[in-house]
Amino acid sequence: MTDWYARCAYDPLAKRRFHTAARARLRRLAAALDFAPASFDLRSNQGGIAVSGEITLHHDHVYVQVCQPATGADSGILIRNCKGRRDYTGGPNNFAPLRLLDDIPALAERVRAAMPRDETGFEPRERQRRTGSGASRIGPRESPPDVPQPASGDQS
Repeated sequence: MTDWYARCAYDPLAKRRFHTAARARLRRLAAALDFAPASFDLRSNQGGIAVSGEITLHHDHVYVQVCQPATGADSGILIRNCKGRRDYTGGPNNFAPLRLLDDIPALAERVRAAMPRDETGFEPRERQRRTGSGASRIGPRESPPDVPQPASGDQS
């Protein structure tokens, strides 16, 4: 098992092992999310000697990046929605601890929660051919509260 918290800055061999293990886990995450192989990129940026660098799973609808934060905070997984694989800024940042790389089903749930939903409350899915169904339901979209409308002819 990989020790995700063993520092790899200033240690090229440890950095190579960290990147190899993280790429393998992100591939497993893509499979758990039923991402079609052509719907995502998997990139590795080694960075400089003083940092871990980052490993990125960039899907058409979500961006997941793994690194060891230089601050030592337990927020090494960044998850945010995006609009295509050329969107590098995406939506709001959501962070998760590196230990979730050892619990792919739990990490997949965190990623699903951050993925955009369409107007019906369904998330876009890539390979419905496995189940033959439409998009997977992950929860209803919140509707805005009803706002009373003035009656026609009301001059308030």
